[in-house]
Amino acid sequence: MKIRLMVIGKTSSSYLVEGIDEYVKRIGHYADFSLEVLPDIKKASSLQSHQLKDLEAEAFLKRIGVRDYVILLDEKGKADSSEGFAKSLQKWMVAGDKNPVFIIGGAFGFGKSLYEKAALKLALSEMTFSHQMVRLIFVEQLYRAFTIIRNEPYHHK
Repeated sequence: MKIRLMVIGKTSSSYLVEGIDEYVKRIGHYADFSLEVLPDIKKASSLQSHQLKDLEAEAFLKRIGVRDYVILLDEKGKADSSEGFAKSLQKWMVAGDKNPVFIIGGAFGFGKSLYEKAALKLALSEMTFSHQMVRLIFVEQLYRAFTIIRNEPYHHK
């Protein structure tokens, strides 16, 4: 099973890049994981938010395969605990028939076509975070999930 995280646009803050890189490296000890950064949409500032979301959705959809299980990281999604997320991840790993693809949209969220393709919407919190900050929060939670699955001491109950 291959796990992917897809995001739109580069992470601009060096402290976020450093943290993301650290957790991506740690996750690599547990799974075949990749972080895919799609280029920003050209002339985005001249577009209305719904147009931008649709173009971003189109860019994501071009990179989604038939065996991919699409999970949108969305503030309106299902909230779960770290332990609950670890159980879901383990279930997907055991099933092994689909590859989880987690997607973090741009500043305005997701286009309708991407919502239609998604198998699951997952909320990291009821709070709102910048789409760049969510990248770090998510990779930390993914790493935490693997340590929970393996009963390693990173996660404290």
